[in-house]
Amino acid sequence: MPDHRVVQLTGSSDGGVGRHARELSALLSEHNRVILAGPREVIAGADSRVRTTVIDVQDRPRMNDARALARIRAIARGADVLHAHGLRAGALAALALSTPTPERTALVVTLHNAAVGGQGVRSVAAGLLRVITARADVVLGVSGDLVTDALVHGARRAERALVPAPRREPAQALGETERRSLGLYPGWPMVLTVARLAPQKGLGLLADAAALLADRAPDARWLVAGNGPLMDDLADQVLGEALPVTLLGHRPDVPSLFAAADVVVSTSAWEGQPINLQEALAAGAPIVATDVGGTREVTGDAALLVPYADPDALAGAITRVLTDSMLADDLRQRSLRRAAELPTADDAAAQVLEIYADIAGG
Repeated sequence: MPDHRVVQLTGSSDGGVGRHARELSALLSEHNRVILAGPREVIAGADSRVRTTVIDVQDRPRMNDARALARIRAIARGADVLHAHGLRAGALAALALSTPTPERTALVVTLHNAAVGGQGVRSVAAGLLRVITARADVVLGVSGDLVTDALVHGARRAERALVPAPRREPAQALGETERRSLGLYPGWPMVLTVARLAPQKGLGLLADAAALLADRAPDARWLVAGNGPLMDDLADQVLGEALPVTLLGHRPDVPSLFAAADVVVSTSAWEGQPINLQEALAAGAPIVATDVGGTREVTGDAALLVPYADPDALAGAITRVLTDSMLADDLRQRSLRRAAELPTADDAAAQVLEIYADIAGG
């Protein structure tokens, strides 16, 4: 007999949030009745054991938000727990459950991202967070700063969420032919960034650091794997400034890239529990990253962390790894040890099941 009736609700997602909701739904469905709700493109990859339903939750207000509210209210009727992922999905879930019902549905909201932008963006995000904390039984944040922010905005209970990287088989590093196809000739160091090309990822910092790196490590090539809305802007800057950067677009062989990289670099303005860095740790890659959000919580002492918006510090740390083989080897060992300490998908499922048991019917 299932332990709980659970609805997992997610909004529009280009990657990590939707993947986490799908993975969590599959694991929970082994002993619970689970419905995964969200935009069609997000729930499409759900496990066959999980029942799904389309609710069009987008990242900005839409005319059909009233319909989404009604759908959320209907799908949550009779559920023990509604678990929403993301600020918009969480706020809509809180509004949908604000009407008293004979059987109270508990609400859990996981915050996956910080508001990165101007004062207007931050003000809207703060307003949505207050809507969430007024109704949510538990707010989970993927980084310590999000947990603190939830408490400041009135959360009655807030904890750090566990968001593990997907399980992958160990990959082989790229062969010499494959390296040449990427513009890497024998002896040329490979600097790697894997990211969605969006404002949060600090692409201006990447370009500025690459310009400095061209003088300090002339043979190094900085490969950037990923797509996103700033792809064309970054391509124009790379071409216009003759930067030693190669844009790879989407790559199906990311594990092999991590295994081959001389250094993996994150230039983000904010991160929660970055999946790319978790995968880089598992591959035993040396890591240089900006010390933002939850990055330090993920890497521990297995990375060289630098302040955000300091291209000189970033280029300096990358150069140190490329020119000091003892440091690079030490970082590789630290990465593997840290990867073994990170939570698994089973740990994430156990965390939320404990929370559900504590609040369901409360």
